[in-house]
Amino acid sequence: MSDYTIRALTAAEVQDAVDWAGREGWNPGLRDATCFRAADPDGFLGGFLGDRMVASVSAVNYDDSFSFLGFYIVRPEYRHAGHGLEISRHALAHCENRNMGLDGVVEQQDNYRKSGFSFAYNNYRFSAKIKDILPKLGQVIGNGIVQLGGMTAELKTYDKAMFPAPRDAFLQSWLSAAGHVSRAYTEDGQIKGYATLRPCMTGYKVGPLFADDAGIAQALLASLLSAVPPEHGTQEVFIDMPQPNAAAFDLAKRLGLAKVFETARMYSDHVPDIDLTRVFGVTTFELG
Repeated sequence: MSDYTIRALTAAEVQDAVDWAGREGWNPGLRDATCFRAADPDGFLGGFLGDRMVASVSAVNYDDSFSFLGFYIVRPEYRHAGHGLEISRHALAHCENRNMGLDGVVEQQDNYRKSGFSFAYNNYRFSAKIKDILPKLGQVIGNGIVQLGGMTAELKTYDKAMFPAPRDAFLQSWLSAAGHVSRAYTEDGQIKGYATLRPCMTGYKVGPLFADDAGIAQALLASLLSAVPPEHGTQEVFIDMPQPNAAAFDLAKRLGLAKVFETARMYSDHVPDIDLTRVFGVTTFELG
């Protein structure tokens, strides 16, 4: 592999990696490339044979203690030649001395364990058609729902309880991206939950969906899905829920959501002390 080189990706090349993820069936969001790269511009790596990118991986450093891995893809015609192993070594070096998280397909758990990762819990992707969910959500007009257009000090404090590290740059991009709809639920001026809806290659995803209880999570979902154009009602919405949150799974059952996918959340050092009882929807499988 003497002609195989690995380097950080440009913005356009990150979009290429997102497109690869789409072809793998991961259904990324339409604006994911820009938002993801804002988290760590040096954290998206490509493996190249000459000028041709044949492998990708993301190794996003949120701070000096936490990183998240994703986008581990080798183009099908270049697999089983060591390109993936080599780029994964570069990714781990980029995240050196940090606790690393990932959401991997369940059948790859043994391979991740060999790389030093330990299983924490499963995440399940649930889905249903928007038009089928809306009648079960009820009408939410006002009732503490406010629009979010960017990062605030209050939101930063709230998010910190559900995510292992500060992620101001990512959230600023995520909340303000074209097509993204973000809402918070407040009581007496205090944030009690927030969520983002984004258009994807297929349908929509909601993530994060953070809420103090299931009622607030349902109110946020009602507000977000009511913002979807009526002509898109036959499209699906996807929510990635952590298995330890029983209230999230109960909500999915009440709304008639179906399980369509499963990942294994794993960490290289320890399970972070985050409040999964308020995580009704993971932000993304790619960035945690």
